[in-house]
Amino acid sequence: QVQLVESGGGLVQAGESLRLSCVASGRTFSSYTRGWFRQAPGKEREIVSRIRWGDGITYYADSVKGRFTISRDNAKNTVYLQMNSLTPEDTAVYYCAAKRNYYSVLYDYWGQGTQVTVSS
Repeated sequence: QVQLVESGGGLVQAGESLRLSCVASGRTFSSYTRGWFRQAPGKEREIVSRIRWGDGITYYADSVKGRFTISRDNAKNTVYLQMNSLTPEDTAVYYCAAKRNYYSVLYDYWGQGTQVTVSS
């Protein structure tokens, strides 16, 4: 059974930092692209960042560029999202996901989400 489990969310004040983690189990994700998405209340889910597992090519949404950093630990099958200089606009449920085809818009596996709340 494939599982993606996020952790690291919480309540912080504006300007502070959080690091999210997403551990994958049940299969090897060495050839998968891993992504972080978020969904704020009343808004559509949006991609935040992604990383291609093999060569580490990354993508960031404009809204987080320069503040968030995605990274991976191959040995732990884990992807991280370091979030700095958080603002209330970053408040959302954050999901990690994985897909086999880098060029596909669809992700094959999803985590259950972790809440990030940033107070002003």
